[in-house]
Amino acid sequence: MQTQRHTITQLVTPEILVQRARDLAPVLAQRSDQANEARMIPAETIADMKYAGLFDVLKPKKYGGFEMDPQVFYDVQMALAEGCMSTAWVYGVVGVHNWQIALFDPKAAEDVWGGGDHSVLIASTYMPKGQVKKVDGGFRFSGRWGFSSGIDHCDWVFLGGLIFNEGQPPEYRTFLLPKSDYEVIDTWHTMGLKATGSKDIVVKDVFVPEYRTHKASDGFMGTNPGRDEFTANLYKLPFGQIFVRAVSTAAIGGLQGALKCFIDFGGNWTGNMGAKTSEQVPAQMAVADTSVAIDEMKTTLKRNFGELLEGIKLNQPVDLNTRLMYRYQASLVVERCARHAYQLHSACGGRGIFTDFPLVRFFMDILSARAHYANNPDIFGRNYGSVMLGRENTDFFV
Repeated sequence: MQTQRHTITQLVTPEILVQRARDLAPVLAQRSDQANEARMIPAETIADMKYAGLFDVLKPKKYGGFEMDPQVFYDVQMALAEGCMSTAWVYGVVGVHNWQIALFDPKAAEDVWGGGDHSVLIASTYMPKGQVKKVDGGFRFSGRWGFSSGIDHCDWVFLGGLIFNEGQPPEYRTFLLPKSDYEVIDTWHTMGLKATGSKDIVVKDVFVPEYRTHKASDGFMGTNPGRDEFTANLYKLPFGQIFVRAVSTAAIGGLQGALKCFIDFGGNWTGNMGAKTSEQVPAQMAVADTSVAIDEMKTTLKRNFGELLEGIKLNQPVDLNTRLMYRYQASLVVERCARHAYQLHSACGGRGIFTDFPLVRFFMDILSARAHYANNPDIFGRNYGSVMLGRENTDFFV
């Protein structure tokens, strides 16, 4: 099956992949109640996304990937989110790891995919919770992390940790561990994004070789160990720019799903007091404002990555201030989506409080996405503004 699939996918284009995601969206919507009840994405959904080649968008060609532009990846994510935002969230977080591993020493990717199964997935939780001790050839590593989305479907995990060197600031690294080195603890009982299965990870004094770690500073400076092996311009993009969009873009697709739901509902609904929703000014403005916001957010996303890639191509990297602006724009997405989802929800009247109303699921998922650290615009807006006012930059995850 794997050989047949890779023969077929030689003809795959970005348009085909996005259409496959769109075709899958109604299926995801049908599975959403089951997925929320189970508090994890169904195995058949992961299998469907693998078979469609969706996890291969950013993956190195050496391991069966397409090495496509990130705009394709985010288009796929938004299309999936119109059916189920939890699925799109897991796709974004897990799928972006197939890009990040190309930044590591190439031996790390070989550990994951060198056995021949190129469909193996990697989960993550980047909290700097790792307790790290330097030893010969690598590190002893322990800790407990939360929010590992899609972990039940993954055989490896990226975990965050700090290395303390005397007289120097802490050094942040990502550590790559196999399934045998960690335990999954089910803590995932939430109001939204229920099906992401973002459980806790526990590690007890395991050895991680040096080559299975990645320095955040290398991701910022573009001095990644994998740069000589994985040479596509895609892998020269700053890690911070890629990752933060992976945890905000599902909300754009979720808002699109909420808008479609509201239009389907509002076009024909007459409330208990005899008023048609389609004739109400709040409903009309909610639809108009949401549609414009979605268009603006998609346009900004594509413009930003277009400029980042063009800068790499011309060997004229985008300057720090612009990267800080892009970071702030990414952090604004979910809060903006939440405001428009609330506007739509408010225009539903009494129908909007029933849990079987599909718009409620989108609303709660978007609100839950706002809780991610990367989706807090206050932090990144303050830093961007202060740098513009002449102060030192404090964020290197850009």
